[in-house]
Amino acid sequence: MSEPGDDVAPPPSDLAAQGWRPVKDDGFIGLVGPIYRREHGARWQFGFRAEAKHANLRRVVQGGMLMTFADRGLGRNAWKAAGDKPDATIQFYMQFVSAGELGEFIEIAPEVVRRTASLVFMRGTLVAGERVVATCSGIWKILG
Repeated sequence: MSEPGDDVAPPPSDLAAQGWRPVKDDGFIGLVGPIYRREHGARWQFGFRAEAKHANLRRVVQGGMLMTFADRGLGRNAWKAAGDKPDATIQFYMQFVSAGELGEFIEIAPEVVRRTASLVFMRGTLVAGERVVATCSGIWKILG
């Protein structure tokens, strides 16, 4: 997986001023992104601007986009918590609290709940401003 680089479009100036940098990913995230990342203490915080391509039939953010986004944010922080060892999601729960509206910037600041020799337990809250959009938790298996 690549990190932000010169071949990634820069974030809008309002996001860049807040320390957000685009995540380069030529896989699935590249199709649904851009997704941004910034340092948040010892962790990474992730965010994305809800666009028309993220909408469901009710014209709010599709739940699958929120789950994809949360899985990436928690998973990359689990990877970091595992000492930069690859990991895989083995369990993931999400509770939808309110709708993500188009145009909103949705963020997650994942939290490591516990790390064992082979597992990382994570949780997070997706927010748009001060409003909670969803909560999530999961377990990641440390590979290799």
